[in-house]
Amino acid sequence: MSLILFALVVRVRDGLPLSASTDFQHNPELQERKQQLRTISKALSLFPDRGAVKGHDLNIYFLSSEGVSYMGVCDASLPAAMAFCFLEDLRWEFTAHMDNAKVALAARPYPFLEFDNSLAWLQQQYNQRGGPALEVTLTEVQEDLKTRPLQILTLEEVELTNGSANGHAEQLSESGQNQRLEPVTAPGILSLVLNIMCSSLNLIRGVHLIEYTFQDDYEGIWNVLAFLLAFLCCVGQCHLYLFHSSLKRVKSLVLLSVVVVCNCFLFGLRNVWQLLFHLAVAVLVTLLTLNRKLHDRTNDCGV
Repeated sequence: MSLILFALVVRVRDGLPLSASTDFQHNPELQERKQQLRTISKALSLFPDRGAVKGHDLNIYFLSSEGVSYMGVCDASLPAAMAFCFLEDLRWEFTAHMDNAKVALAARPYPFLEFDNSLAWLQQQYNQRGGPALEVTLTEVQEDLKTRPLQILTLEEVELTNGSANGHAEQLSESGQNQRLEPVTAPGILSLVLNIMCSSLNLIRGVHLIEYTFQDDYEGIWNVLAFLLAFLCCVGQCHLYLFHSSLKRVKSLVLLSVVVVCNCFLFGLRNVWQLLFHLAVAVLVTLLTLNRKLHDRTNDCGV
């Protein structure tokens, strides 16, 4: 029975696969573990140099060194020390055959097909003979694991670190603006039209008041600022609804609060019905913005 079922060599900085062993088995759990290798490989730079992800019958082990990570899917009965003995030997083999400059300049997946034979030979030696121990002995690895205990990761930790969380985690970085949101609904289109109308009214009234402000020794400057600030907030609300942004909830509530304050300040220049219209539109846009979620996507995690 094979104890080392699959091996993969990837570049740490971007998870680019460099070489892999051939797999002819139709084990459902093995195929699942191979898919999970891609998820792990995309977050290797955030993990320690050594780690393991335990499964039911199969475990994943990885060892990173000098910008390259060596990963393997092994039977759960294989001791962790033996798995890392294999990965250490794989590291020595790859380092001896491949130049660091070639690894850094690689631009396409699996550029080192010539190393696949060496990887397959090493895997076969371990499965049939218990391992050739090219540059490391089992005793050395066992002592090293006692000195530096292996960190066991869960798939949930891997997915959260990778920023995917099964495709449902909302990313809070600025790059989240590139995420696809759910399609715009009919109420959303209506709210945008009304909000554009409100922003236009605020801008027109504010510009119109500037002329009188100059004539009245700037007595109405605060009214002008209130109209222009309300205009900017309306534009900001439209942007938050259309594009995903970090801290969306906080920004939406802040913009709504400013709109409310500005309109309350303008009481007297606007009647009650006008104020209620502007406030209702602001509240509607805020609710629709908070309820518009990221579009669910399927993880690209095939190996």
